[in-house]
Amino acid sequence: MPVTSRLSTKLLAFTVIFVVLAEILIFVPSVTDMRLSWLRDRLNTAAAAAIVVDGLPDVELPRPLQDDTLMATGTKAIALHKADITRMIVVSDMPPRVNARYDLSDSDFLTDARDAFATLLFGGDQVFSVRGPIGESGMDIELVMGDKALRKAMLTYTKEILLFTVIISFITASMIFLVINRTLIRPIARMTSSMQAFAEDPSNPGAIVQPPKGDDELALAARHLASMQGDLQKTIRQQKNLADLGLAVSKINHDMRNILSSAQLMSDRLADADDPVAKGLSSKLVRTLGRAIGYSSEVLSYGRASETAPRRGRIALLPLVEDTGEILGLSAGTDISFAIDMPRDLEIDADPEQLFRVLYNLCRNSLQALEADEGAKKAITVTASRSDDRVQVTIDDTGPGMPQKAKENLFSAFRGSVRAGGTGLGLAIARELIEAHRGWIVLEDKDERGTRFRFEIPDRVPNA
Repeated sequence: MPVTSRLSTKLLAFTVIFVVLAEILIFVPSVTDMRLSWLRDRLNTAAAAAIVVDGLPDVELPRPLQDDTLMATGTKAIALHKADITRMIVVSDMPPRVNARYDLSDSDFLTDARDAFATLLFGGDQVFSVRGPIGESGMDIELVMGDKALRKAMLTYTKEILLFTVIISFITASMIFLVINRTLIRPIARMTSSMQAFAEDPSNPGAIVQPPKGDDELALAARHLASMQGDLQKTIRQQKNLADLGLAVSKINHDMRNILSSAQLMSDRLADADDPVAKGLSSKLVRTLGRAIGYSSEVLSYGRASETAPRRGRIALLPLVEDTGEILGLSAGTDISFAIDMPRDLEIDADPEQLFRVLYNLCRNSLQALEADEGAKKAITVTASRSDDRVQVTIDDTGPGMPQKAKENLFSAFRGSVRAGGTGLGLAIARELIEAHRGWIVLEDKDERGTRFRFEIPDRVPNA
């Protein structure tokens, strides 16, 4: 990175600029006060001579003594004001005109600052008078003088202030720069280098940023960055495993689909058998194999960008729920009861195959939880009802419930599994299918044991 583009260079430049601006703000009142002090010194020197002369009312100072007094004060004339009486103490050749008059007993900062910069920038050949009180005597002393000596003194003072400002600016800027560069710029540079290295090789554990010690904002940001990089590496590994899994299953899928098709052809022959039980089971077996063939054609659909758009229609919900229970083996002879609570004529606007997958995944999770549970009462209850233009379905079980870790990663593939060895794909697929129907699915809290999922599917908007 070019030196001029570095953050440290910009920081140093801004530090110098701000310090100089601060010194300028200090310079204005400083040079104003210097001018007033210079004028007061001249007034005090002249006042000392004027008081002595004022004690000799009938004596006029000799010319050489007047010249010495004027030279000592740097003035052209000295006048003493007492009540309504003005006495000229000493005087030389008076100038034809006085350019400015200043009264130190009646002034303000803005006026004094303006006069100071007027003298500093444009003075040198001007004549002015300055007047001020002599202590508590009730008398005022007034001087008429040129501003050349005053401007020279102000220029010398300005040069000293500028030199002092440069030194202070350099020292201050260097100290600030060194401190900020050590505590801010260097850690940011290290984090930037770490992010660049991580971007080049995100799978390398050594590329994760090493957070510095401390509790400041940079240390906190570095810890969060390290955590995000660690999570990203886990996600990359999971995605790689998922890709490898998809490749392996896609190879199996071709042959599996042919096997299922052959099984479907053989199941069709059961319909011609004389056994009534075989005939009753043949229709269900055909439907089941048909679904298996359809699932095989869309194997690992979760790994794709999205599920196939639902082919929606008004269907009866009860038969789908009953098929789910039968396929899962939840018959009257098992120790797990399967109850359905919904109107027989309840219809839902959905894709029947995708809705069956949602019901099957949710009920299968409940079944697996109940099979691993030692509780006395084992039951799965499916409840459904219509409210205006939407249908709500609830799958409730009396199992052990979901652990907190599973709740935190709910609906996350490969992270939201409840049982050991599970993938969590069932809930992830269920949510994706529900959302494809513009619905929602949630895990509801229960006061008693068990797990309760509720999802809602709205009817399609006309012409949508």
